Amino acid sequence: MPDARLTDDFDPLARETFTSAHEEYSRLRRECPVAHSTAFNGFWSLFRYQDVVDSLRRADLFITSVQNVVPKVAFTGRRPPLHFDPPEHTPYRRALNPFFTESKMRKLEPAVRRIVIELLQPLIESGGGEVCSEFTRKLPGYVFAEFFHLPTELAMAIKEATAVYNQALQKADDELVKETSLRLYDIARRIIEMRKEDPRDPAEDPTSAMLVARGNDGELLPEPLVLGTIRQMIVVGMIAPSVLVPCMTIHLAEHPGLQDQLRGNPDLIAAAIEEYLRLYTPYRGFARTARQDVEVGGRQIREDEPIALVYASANRDEAVFENPDEFILNRGNIDKHLAFGLGPHRCAGMPLARMMLRVTLEELLQRARITGVAGEVVMTRWPEWGALSAPVVLVPIEQ
Repeated sequence: MPDARLTDDFDPLARETFTSAHEEYSRLRRECPVAHSTAFNGFWSLFRYQDVVDSLRRADLFITSVQNVVPKVAFTGRRPPLHFDPPEHTPYRRALNPFFTESKMRKLEPAVRRIVIELLQPLIESGGGEVCSEFTRKLPGYVFAEFFHLPTELAMAIKEATAVYNQALQKADDELVKETSLRLYDIARRIIEMRKEDPRDPAEDPTSAMLVARGNDGELLPEPLVLGTIRQMIVVGMIAPSVLVPCMTIHLAEHPGLQDQLRGNPDLIAAAIEEYLRLYTPYRGFARTARQDVEVGGRQIREDEPIALVYASANRDEAVFENPDEFILNRGNIDKHLAFGLGPHRCAGMPLARMMLRVTLEELLQRARITGVAGEVVMTRWPEWGALSAPVVLVPIEQ
């Protein structure tokens, strides 16, 4: 017989507007903070900040190696480091972390700024347009070309493949997800072969570093897992900025005074990015699996049941963030936001994401006024939250 506990407390498949998901999450934090849905083969969700934090801090009890997002999309094998638990994941993070230092970001920033300007200019000259297809889906591909030292042709292949992959996720088209995932593996394989033929300094090139990195046993990391790591970095790094930037643009269109404030005080933009990360957290379905039966918020979660840690809800928890649905520059506790997670799986790419977002906002505000939204905003489905389509009106500023 069906388990009577496993009811539908909410519908993760409901069509969403720019505000509806957060309205529903506010209700769930009040009425059902540990909720169940039978969608995606059944899963639990934690909507309150403290429940999410407690789970992230218990990597021994809530593991990521079974399922790292809801819905489960890893059809083609485990990909470190997100699909591995400590200490198995540690060598992969140890190899990657040196490429996300502040010094590395300063070195990369001029190239990112050039890319942002080149991509923004046609959009601004046209008086605006659909931000996602004309800017945000293109930007990460070019940035990845710089980060991985790739030819533009290969970076564009990444851009096209990740766009199709995300569309397949949004349509819940499992066959297309599998097909596109394999295409992304082929691209990652080409990156590895390129580095074998043209080795680079492991201190300067992330693929070269992965190929010489050692595991906890002192042996070279298995090449299939190096392949999986690069495949994972491609997707995570490509999708999040593409859905967050349009949300920032929509908010600025609705708040011209904030535009003027940031335009006149560009040193405030880094703080604005942190508040946008809290307000419009792009990932909402990062998952853990309980290693044993556990009670959370009065609900019984059984061993092996997947649990979505809903960062997008936790970052608007009224118990932690005052007036959580408002944009408040320089919040006193903004460092508590969970947009990048917490604990051993906290996003390694945080410095790169912050730099890309900051440079984008700096250049956009100096070059254009965002005067309105020109059509329907189409939102993503799980596991991301953000805009898939956002047409805006831009008025050029004389330089």
